Amino acid sequence: MEEDKGTVCVTGGTGFIASWLIMRLLEHGYSVRTTVRPDPEKKRDLSFLTNLPGASEKLQIFTADLSDPDSFKAAIEGCTGVLHVATPIDFEGREPEEVLTQRTIDGTLGILKACLKSKTVKRVVYTSSVSAVTVNGKNVDVMDESFWSDVDYIRKIIPMVGPGAYLVSKTSAEKAALQFAEENGLDLVTVIPTLVVGPFVCPKFPASVRSALAMVLGNKEEYTKSNSTAMVHVDDVVRAHIFLLEYPEAKGSSLTENKGYKLPELSTKKLLDTGFKYKYGLDEIFDGAIQCCKEKGYL
Repeated sequence: MEEDKGTVCVTGGTGFIASWLIMRLLEHGYSVRTTVRPDPEKKRDLSFLTNLPGASEKLQIFTADLSDPDSFKAAIEGCTGVLHVATPIDFEGREPEEVLTQRTIDGTLGILKACLKSKTVKRVVYTSSVSAVTVNGKNVDVMDESFWSDVDYIRKIIPMVGPGAYLVSKTSAEKAALQFAEENGLDLVTVIPTLVVGPFVCPKFPASVRSALAMVLGNKEEYTKSNSTAMVHVDDVVRAHIFLLEYPEAKGSSLTENKGYKLPELSTKKLLDTGFKYKYGLDEIFDGAIQCCKEKGYL
């Protein structure tokens, strides 16, 4: 463990990226506060977080929900950094797109307002998605973080339930976050991951890992997706979050991808120009994911 680096908040702590991020932040010497959704029946097992090395001394778990943005205030108060990873996901299409999008925007802006009011938060790192970049109908060879998905285009070509609603909500929420930060002088950077794959800390089988391993798992309906999507190792995504949290000159958005099949090509020049270096290639991405799935009984 490194020396104490202060206290940061990670939203959505039970998720794939967030739980890995908590583990790495503890290793880097941070005290971590994380938020989890309310569990009225007290049935959720959070031992995968509380048993992490250093968690007993440096991890606090708070209850908060994006449907109630004010619920994040206690977790954020006194932190020097906030890593906003939590996002509503409704791939089953149980709620209308406009409801999901508004909840995502309201939750994000509520968290950013709490960061401003805290007077202690120096930087916010927001986890976006490549979904907010590439779905725009543009016929170009290379895209980077300067591109935006077109919400109207998405609504025309994809049913507004499940994945379609997710695309709209992530695009709309990132735009709202960047606008709010600019208007209010909040230091915010965004990380834009492609399909995140690799081993996982959380007990739940991450949807992105399941998609990437479609051929291994025999999920024929996802074969096309797994063969045409850029991928990135979860540890590289997490390292990028921590790097941008600590790198004072970082501004705006940075796209993360390193290996895989993609159309169009995705450029990570902005992130690489800061000095960040990827550690993992395609072999390690798949080897880590497959080994973890075996250990957790999914393979």
